[in-house]
Amino acid sequence: MTRFSDQFSRRKFIVTAGASALGSILLKGCLGNPPEPGATAGGGSGVGAGGAIPAATSVVAVANEKRVEGIESTKITLGYIPIVEAAPLIIAQEKGFFAKYGMTEVTVAKQANWGSARDNLEIGSAGGGIDGGQWQMPMPYQISQGLITKNSVQIPMYVLAQLNTHGNGIAIAAKHQGKGLGLKLDQAAQDYIKGLKQAGTPFKAAYTFPKANQDFWIRYWLAANGINPDTDAELLTVPAAQTVANMKTGSMDAFSTGDPWPLRIVKENIGFMSALTSEIWKDHPEEYLAIRGDWVDKHPKATEALLAGLIEAQQWCDKPEHRAELVAIVSGRNFFDVSPSVLTPPYQGNYVMGDGKPDINDFKSSPLYWKDDLGNVSYPYKSHDLWFITESVRWGFLPTKTLADKKTLIDRVNREDIWKKAAQLAGVADADIPKSTSRGVEKFFDGKEFNPENPEAYLKSLAIKKV
Repeated sequence: MTRFSDQFSRRKFIVTAGASALGSILLKGCLGNPPEPGATAGGGSGVGAGGAIPAATSVVAVANEKRVEGIESTKITLGYIPIVEAAPLIIAQEKGFFAKYGMTEVTVAKQANWGSARDNLEIGSAGGGIDGGQWQMPMPYQISQGLITKNSVQIPMYVLAQLNTHGNGIAIAAKHQGKGLGLKLDQAAQDYIKGLKQAGTPFKAAYTFPKANQDFWIRYWLAANGINPDTDAELLTVPAAQTVANMKTGSMDAFSTGDPWPLRIVKENIGFMSALTSEIWKDHPEEYLAIRGDWVDKHPKATEALLAGLIEAQQWCDKPEHRAELVAIVSGRNFFDVSPSVLTPPYQGNYVMGDGKPDINDFKSSPLYWKDDLGNVSYPYKSHDLWFITESVRWGFLPTKTLADKKTLIDRVNREDIWKKAAQLAGVADADIPKSTSRGVEKFFDGKEFNPENPEAYLKSLAIKKV
């Protein structure tokens, strides 16, 4: 494949052998079955032979190396979904940040959807799947507890880093223009949505995977505006890549997902944006890097090396002067396979909202990967994990008693201690390494507050819930 790092970077790279087995892996999420022996990846719209999606292997840095002594493995396979949350994984691989620390054979493998990513994690890289990668929260907890795996098999996972904040929005179909469907809904807008249900044509709101953060974003927006998502609307799951087509055909009224899909809906006059998640919860946790616990336990130094490379990639991604190159890399056919024109505006913080709403022009509203106004983005705060668990209880996805065991549950999955070691390895300034596992009280657009010291009080304050 053509590597943008060869065109832009000051470093010199050597591309790993194109004939590598890692470069020809075929994933279950693409074929519906584990890879066949001897299968090879091809080209054409980012899809390989037999319908598989090619995996990209890392480059080998030959300058500024900080290879970890005694590293247990140089190989790992990480899955990703082609939305902006995946950018640090792609950049770490393409720019050689993984390789800089000795992880010279990292494979970043595009997944067809979240269900495929979960399935590929179950079989692991030894079976042709993945060792970990990009996840919505709290999927790592759900997989660890066997809540969303086949036969309820528990596969312990470790949350190792937050990948980003922002980069998400709620898009609304064009037929609802002029109905006041913005960040906040007045009584007329609420009555309009409820009236659709009464008329037998319920407001259909979609997300990319149930009981995970994009489900939570649209639930929070609806509930904060007096709409019960379980009784006043209809929720459904739609893979991100089918967003534009499904809204164009009228099979859904709203969609919660990551860029570039919401912007494409606006650019193609299919719909408009009701809200960005940065408006719902400024500097909110978004998606995460999580890896199978057995892989991490077997490869502790390799895990630190991998995280150090990721941290450097996140720092690189956040610099405004790098955004043009970032767009050039991730928009390519081997990654997102979209026009750079639908990625450039959101990466600049420029959002055309539509339906008479003022445009948003604020770099701090763009996807951020390293720092936001509240501090470090990459560090996986345990208090954020607790919010996702609390929301899971709110909607009946987890039993109420889960909160009584919250510390044990979170300590088992969240490995912020490994992140801190990796940050030191990457030379992160001490001031940029959080001293507490809690970010403190979180504030939402509707005035609600989440105090991680008392999640039960947060639940009691919410008018619409299942508990």
